[in-house]
Amino acid sequence: MTVRTRLLVAAIATGALAAPIALAVSAGAALPPPPSGWTQVWADDFTGAAGTLPNGANWIIDTGTSYPGGPPQWGTGEIQTYTNSTSNVAHDGGGNLRITPLRNGSGQWTSARIETQRTDFKAPANGVLRMEGRIQMPNVTGNAALGYWPAFWALGAPYRADRYSWPAIGEFDVMENVNGINSVWGVLHCGVNPGGPCNETNGLGASRGCPGSTCQGNFHTYAFEWDRSVSPNQLRWYVDGQQFHAVNQNQVGEPHWSNMTGHAGYHILLNVAMGGGFPNGVAGFGTPTSATVPGYPMLVDYVAVYTRGGGTTPPTTPPPGGVRDAYAQIQAESFNAQSGVIVETASEGGQNIGAIRTGDWVQFNNVEFGTGGVRDFVARVASGAAAGISGLVEVRIDNRGNAPIGSFALGNTGGWQSWRSVPGNVANVSGRHTVFLTFTSGQPDDFVNVNWIQFRR
Repeated sequence: MTVRTRLLVAAIATGALAAPIALAVSAGAALPPPPSGWTQVWADDFTGAAGTLPNGANWIIDTGTSYPGGPPQWGTGEIQTYTNSTSNVAHDGGGNLRITPLRNGSGQWTSARIETQRTDFKAPANGVLRMEGRIQMPNVTGNAALGYWPAFWALGAPYRADRYSWPAIGEFDVMENVNGINSVWGVLHCGVNPGGPCNETNGLGASRGCPGSTCQGNFHTYAFEWDRSVSPNQLRWYVDGQQFHAVNQNQVGEPHWSNMTGHAGYHILLNVAMGGGFPNGVAGFGTPTSATVPGYPMLVDYVAVYTRGGGTTPPTTPPPGGVRDAYAQIQAESFNAQSGVIVETASEGGQNIGAIRTGDWVQFNNVEFGTGGVRDFVARVASGAAAGISGLVEVRIDNRGNAPIGSFALGNTGGWQSWRSVPGNVANVSGRHTVFLTFTSGQPDDFVNVNWIQFRR
């Protein structure tokens, strides 16, 4: 959905739709439990009251015709203006989010586009990431659908700081559709534009019809997997559990694979655009047209992110009941509990915790300080955060709600695997305690990776 012009060939149903819009609330199914062997790391079931906006803790609502300082018309040539009006984006009260394109009396189109606050959705080292959504495309076909462009997709985290970093930072289009065609497209964007390993601006894509019932007017489950447990690594696309597209690491090659997978992760987007390169390229002419009928929403029942394998489970050494020596290195990935972090391979050997942003934390049980005399603590940290992005690495004891006993500030160190040991003074501690590393920043972006911590007398 970023900068590109699609020249994909597809058959277009040209029969005009004569029926007026009739929009019944479709009851959203409950968020399903994680598939066997998977761990849910984030989800939104869209159970808000009818007429309310999506949860601001989960979503950013994009507005206007571009990001500030970014390419015009969102880089795609789409013609609508995005708004935060509940006419364009709102819960329907039946367990769904509606994104509805509208046209006013002057012929101007509005719609909505939202993106997750989090930008750290990433496959764990030697594991798999799965992004999944149950979605009903706008229930409109034929001439009345010309220009409709619903999408469920993800962009690499660096795009938040550099709106011209596409396509190098990667884009995973989990579900796209144009012009009311009974088909789902799955597309990878990467490398350079034009050309490159992903054939930009088209991307590496595939499409198929929806199984069992048409894409329009019916809910289907669309999913994408990033698999780091196989060599070469693989990306896969699914509709209703049926794989229809795959791209592997060797097809992309270096440095392009590392450019799109070596950063902090991805954020998810949901939107319905009107017009632009993809629907125009498929139609062979400009869209929308005077025959296009406004008011058909995309319904989103849920979006969920899962991981499997890799660092999703805390290591068992030391065991949960074991005693840790405060004055020996405590490996960050040996946490007993955590929120928001991933575990990945460290360039120095072993593993580190990463994708850390404000509000994340890790917990270490039974840390023994002895009779006191603690002078400071040292953390082995790295950061590839963008300019102006920094935060605090804090130590708290016994309860995450307690005030920090020590902290230090960190900005970019030269890269997410550019390690340095940074000390921070701490209040004196004695005895045995639960130790928390907490992370606080004035920005929502990832700002630090941690390899180990150690207290010093």
